[in-house]
Amino acid sequence: MKFELKKDAKYDAVSLGEIMLRLDPGEGRIRTTRQFKVWEGGGEYNVVRGLRKCFGMNTACITSFADNEVGRLLEDLILQGGVDTSLIKWQQYDGIGRSCRNGLNFTERGFGVRGAVGCSDRANTAISKTSDYDFDYIFGELGVKWLHTGGIYAALSETTAECVIKAIKTAKKYGTYVSYDLNYRPSMWSAIGGLDKAREVNKEIAKYVDVMIGNEEDFTACLGLEVEGNDDSLKTLNIDGYKAMLENAVKIYPNWKVVATTLRTVKTASVNDWSAICYSDGNIYESNKYDSLEILDRVGGGDSFASGLIYGLMTTGDPAKAVNYGAAHGALAMTTPGDTSMANVKEVEALMSGGSARVKR
Repeated sequence: MKFELKKDAKYDAVSLGEIMLRLDPGEGRIRTTRQFKVWEGGGEYNVVRGLRKCFGMNTACITSFADNEVGRLLEDLILQGGVDTSLIKWQQYDGIGRSCRNGLNFTERGFGVRGAVGCSDRANTAISKTSDYDFDYIFGELGVKWLHTGGIYAALSETTAECVIKAIKTAKKYGTYVSYDLNYRPSMWSAIGGLDKAREVNKEIAKYVDVMIGNEEDFTACLGLEVEGNDDSLKTLNIDGYKAMLENAVKIYPNWKVVATTLRTVKTASVNDWSAICYSDGNIYESNKYDSLEILDRVGGGDSFASGLIYGLMTTGDPAKAVNYGAAHGALAMTTPGDTSMANVKEVEALMSGGSARVKR
């Protein structure tokens, strides 16, 4: 498979989505901690951050912040990750966050029998109210090879649901490839119309997507597609049923070039079986399996999978290689704290080739 990427584009990839300040109590609990470490993170942003920091691509984020000290801290964190911040929309702050604010995400990592816990504080954020991005300028004049966005951003508000559709339509007009992570969150969609709204928005988005990412629950909830023969009690995916569902899906959405999902079996919060599969041209490609993978921080593992997958598709066009880039990058990202990857491409490729955790001197 060959992706005919735009030439003379300023950016290899851009993301469209909310970026929040993550407050991490480390090994402790949110409700008892006396200090937090801060990171930046967002389901869409994490992907282009990985493409920049791990894979060396030129990336930017399309988002919006309230112009205050927290917003400037977020900008500083993004700059440290090497992602271009020039497309950020800054909104006037009224001093108390009535008109707009910046999102906070309190997340503890979990350990052993204690699962990870997240507590988001993201209502009325600047990005949930912003829609006046100049997409013709971004995708037309500047030029972008790849846009990544997702269902978390789409579910923030009526405004963002409309904005993501406008963005991907404009991106396609200028020859930009689009990847989309369904990332269904029922609690978020409930505020703007629930499951019916989620399906209405995602079915429209799906018409313009080149690379679709999601698990079987995402496809069922967002697009009404069922995986036959799946037994939720076994917590494993019926590969034959998944393939049959996708063969039906690509008839409905013939624009889909690749569809991918991660496979995770949670043994404890600290030990997961981890792998991934992708579908392309009627074939299923399975990644290397990382059984009993030891997890330090699982948040962002799926986003790092997406960035590795996209890098593999952009540079090789080979879905078998791409799914292995994604699985290895996601595995490494979960061995370090924070939402974003601290791996480099040499480490990813070494793990793909069966590298060990022996000390390097």
